[in-house]
Amino acid sequence: MSRKISPAELSQHDSPSSLWLAINGLVYDLTAFAPSHPGGLQILLQHAGQDASVPYNKVHSPSLIRTSLPPTAQIGSSDSVQTPVPQIFSSVPTKPPLSTLISPHDFPLAAIPSLTPKATAFISSAATDCLTHRANSSLYSHLALRPRILINVSTPTTPLVTTILNCPVSSPIFISPTSLGKIIHPSGEKAIALACSNLDMAQTISTSASFTLSEILSGQNTSHPAFLQLYVDKNRVNSERVIEEAARNGVRAVMVTVDAPVPGKREADERIPTAAGGGTLAPMAGTAAAVGDGKGAALGRVMGGYIDDSFSWEDLGWVKGLLPEGVKLVLKGVQTAADAVRAMETGLVDGIVISNHGGRSLDTATGTILVLLELQRCCPGCLTGWRC
Repeated sequence: MSRKISPAELSQHDSPSSLWLAINGLVYDLTAFAPSHPGGLQILLQHAGQDASVPYNKVHSPSLIRTSLPPTAQIGSSDSVQTPVPQIFSSVPTKPPLSTLISPHDFPLAAIPSLTPKATAFISSAATDCLTHRANSSLYSHLALRPRILINVSTPTTPLVTTILNCPVSSPIFISPTSLGKIIHPSGEKAIALACSNLDMAQTISTSASFTLSEILSGQNTSHPAFLQLYVDKNRVNSERVIEEAARNGVRAVMVTVDAPVPGKREADERIPTAAGGGTLAPMAGTAAAVGDGKGAALGRVMGGYIDDSFSWEDLGWVKGLLPEGVKLVLKGVQTAADAVRAMETGLVDGIVISNHGGRSLDTATGTILVLLELQRCCPGCLTGWRC
């Protein structure tokens, strides 16, 4: 049976040579782990010999420490436990009623007052001069609809069921992957998964999510199709581990990001330092965003150092070989008709996502709607069942 450890005994272990922390009622010996902690040794020493439940729960999923450390690191239970109440928001302003948010543009305006400056910079920033970021939206203003008239629309209908990658869904729209959902809301990607499950929509979960796949998908509707967005790790064993976890959790497709071999220069995010004691964790990627590296403090860049910039066409067979039968391989980030055709000709790829990462990685890339028009003109078969 786990022994009780008093606050007095805990407080004696507050140095690099003997570093204990109490987290959510359990006491862990982190002495051996501390030098390799993704957020750095210093943040652990700030809380060494203490109950660190509150700062831990601000940035980590509850199960992470239990699953990441060997059982021998758990040495007892704690007499006193801080109430772990994550403080994600910088303030608690009065939010407008949902019914008053008429346009999609109203949602960010309503959300920003509740977010920290760092969270706002991370979710809104784009690469360098933001030309591609703006083009992704502005180019739509140059495309006009050509309405057909005198059609009976008194009882309009829409398909109740469609498919994405052969998965039945209620809508042809799916949730794209985004990183670090917990900086916006304590439930992060778990809340998105619940909404998608209730609406029978598809969700793509980022390798840089705030929770593991098991935590995000636990208890969800089994018909809720989930896809994994994969950043290939320089240490390929880590990517193999992530794909294995995806297979255990019934993920239907792996979308390999191919448009961001290196992190983008997101200047607004670089300019705002991460709060002291920060360290937003991405448990699947095994990385944490530190407080900065002397070149700025962009979350995406600082935590994206693990991404393999050597990943190439020749490596697609390796990824395909890791996927269980029936799990699709998709390339996310195709930006030219030539690469769309090449992906199809490999015989390994089941689909593509036209994307430039929202303009967050490489500036001056072509707006996505123009890439779609290029495919329609140069290789229409890529848009109709993957046949040219």
